Amino acid sequence: MDRIVAAKVFVTIAECGSLSGAAELLDMSRAMVTRYLAEMESWAGARLFHRTTRRINLTAAGDITLLRCQELLSLADKMPGVGDTGDDEPTGILRIACSQSLAQATLAAAIAAYLKRHRQAAVDLRIDNRAVNLVEERIDLAIRITNQLDPGVIARPLGICHSVVCASPAYLREHGTPRQAADLATHDCLTYTYFGKSLWHFEHAGATVSVPVSGSLSANESVVLLQAAVEGAGISLQPVFSAAPLLASGQLVALLPGYQPHSMGIHAIYMSRAHPRAISRTMLAFLGEWFVAHET
Repeated sequence: MDRIVAAKVFVTIAECGSLSGAAELLDMSRAMVTRYLAEMESWAGARLFHRTTRRINLTAAGDITLLRCQELLSLADKMPGVGDTGDDEPTGILRIACSQSLAQATLAAAIAAYLKRHRQAAVDLRIDNRAVNLVEERIDLAIRITNQLDPGVIARPLGICHSVVCASPAYLREHGTPRQAADLATHDCLTYTYFGKSLWHFEHAGATVSVPVSGSLSANESVVLLQAAVEGAGISLQPVFSAAPLLASGQLVALLPGYQPHSMGIHAIYMSRAHPRAISRTMLAFLGEWFVAHET
């Protein structure tokens, strides 16, 4: 049996915590997953899991084997790109991490356009609202909206994320319309778990204004807060790229025209400039052009 596939099956079982979960994720029969696990245990020369009626857990040998299999799969993923040169057509898989809101509003369209141009390339898009560890999670490229970059990573600016304070007409009819930023302190504000949960910052008349906000709903995904705002749950601070269609349709109303929420940078984050694959180089160049052309 193919040991690379066996390693992938073993890693998936460890991540899922069950053979049936791995079978579903890999679109294999449970019997086939069991066969690959037996192959891995034969190859390792040890039992890799403790099994109970409810869950399986890694043995000490399993922990060691998991690390080695992850290294093996990482090397296997890099093999198709070893011969890349500056003139080669991009090939292989590029793993990209991004938040749901940015992926939904713009990145999915950008990647689709890139893949139409480069038919031999493929993208594995991982949606996650936290800042993922690129090394541990084998991510080639992370697209992040932030003004606080971690040390030890390389960041290429792609664009600027402008924001807007908005609410539904129904909310404003019931609670009134804030006329200045300070009024937000008396309103039900929908807050984002990872950013600006207690303070919203604005530029007004050449000065920075910071307003303490609170409300009955916070979430770790801005798309959820956007929908809650449409339903009249409160006032939301949203990226313009997410809110623009709802503002245009009248489902949301932009507030505080004299106050500009602080903008944030959109960055492509990666770990090394050494020997980049053609797919990495061309994707970075493409996204740089895309965000300039589609800046809102």
